[in-house]
Amino acid sequence: MSPKEFRIAAIPADGVGREVVEAGKTVLDAIEADGGGRFAFAWEEFPWGSDYFAEHGRMMAEDGLETLQAFDAIYFGAVGWPTVPDHVSLWGLRLAICQGFDQWANLRPVRFLPGIESPLRKADRTDLDWVVVRENSEGEYAGFGGHTFASREGRGEVAVQSALFTEVGCERIIKYAFELARTRPRKKVSSVTKSNAQQYGMVLWDRVFQRVAADYPDVETESVLVDAMSAKFVLQPEELSVVVASNLFADILSDLGSALAGSLGLAPSANLNPERRFPSMFEPVHGSAPDIAGQGVCNPIGAFGSAAMMLDHFGLKAEAEGLDAAIEAATAQGIRTRDVGGTAKTAEVTEAVIANLPARRQS
Repeated sequence: MSPKEFRIAAIPADGVGREVVEAGKTVLDAIEADGGGRFAFAWEEFPWGSDYFAEHGRMMAEDGLETLQAFDAIYFGAVGWPTVPDHVSLWGLRLAICQGFDQWANLRPVRFLPGIESPLRKADRTDLDWVVVRENSEGEYAGFGGHTFASREGRGEVAVQSALFTEVGCERIIKYAFELARTRPRKKVSSVTKSNAQQYGMVLWDRVFQRVAADYPDVETESVLVDAMSAKFVLQPEELSVVVASNLFADILSDLGSALAGSLGLAPSANLNPERRFPSMFEPVHGSAPDIAGQGVCNPIGAFGSAAMMLDHFGLKAEAEGLDAAIEAATAQGIRTRDVGGTAKTAEVTEAVIANLPARRQS
């Protein structure tokens, strides 16, 4: 019986993205080797990013989306470099893929790993585990707006940035959050808006949330303003299970959650097209970190967690759980990079995670 082959497009992009993608590929290849020939990963790497921009004047090839559509998933590093304006690099690559492939559900788990010190004292005595579900296609990052009057004297330029909320967009992400909540130990969805001040788009979100919630009587709900939810992340995190929010609010809150867990370097994410009309993309939350790029000291845990989410997306649930367990075992052994108080190099963390994979712990 031939192995099930999964085609993965690797886009390391910029800075430490190159290092963590390489580390993630190393771990996934080890998982393939332990798989008994049941599955195989076929990799193809693309050189898109800021260096590509310097040579070609664009962040990715003109036919990039057409090329990527043939793959089962995209494994992404990080985008951004001092030589390219951030809005150019982000919109030219990562957001071009997310929007071009309608990857409307962005999952960002907040995990407190053993051996990692959290700045949150409550984490020392409370089991904390929640996931932020981010609407990933519209909202504040829809890209509607523009500049005008740039030639006026006296600082007369005007910029308009419009947030876009549609009933379809709100409904599908909220339903996704409820379905996810049904799979978790605590079946609860917390909806986050600022509808007291943003009286159109976020009031629509609130109405859709109330309507969808009526179809899930088994799931506990709450609606919380974003400023109050920021405080809740710190003061009452044990009350959280699934947090669903708009593109901007979920982006900010998930970074707060990752910082509370110890470091943005730990945080995985998945940009999903749940209908599977297009490939989904898996990436660590951290940025390209130009200050430490190329030094071999960056934290690959976020990339490993993202790889576990990709395995789960492929239907390789046991392998995904095994990788998550290996990550926990490695951090519990005190093998940590400097951003979480350790001295281990990227390669040492990679070796430790591989050594703790289930098949290797048993041998």
